[in-house]
Amino acid sequence: MTITLDELRRDIDRVDEVLVRLLNERARCVCEVGRLKKASGIDIYQPDREKEVLKHVREVAHEGPLGPEAIGRLFERIIDEARRLERRVVHGEMEGELEPESLKSEI
Repeated sequence: MTITLDELRRDIDRVDEVLVRLLNERARCVCEVGRLKKASGIDIYQPDREKEVLKHVREVAHEGPLGPEAIGRLFERIIDEARRLERRVVHGEMEGELEPESLKSEI
């Protein structure tokens, strides 16, 4: 039996839903990192950590068809958004939005 275009699109939609949940799980972790950085007086921008993350995901990328450069570009964007989110936390723009109970994984 041949898989149809509609079936493949449904598969993609399911994967997209998982990706969104995982990105939000990552974002919850980022918010906690932002709170810890704020409490400790640590700068939001940590270039060495960002390089470490990019190196790691590029290494993992060898397991799939996107490849290291494509994954690197995607994660550069994810890191940009994470930094933006951390700034919101540090500047008090996220107060009450993420209570500890909501940090639990929904996956």
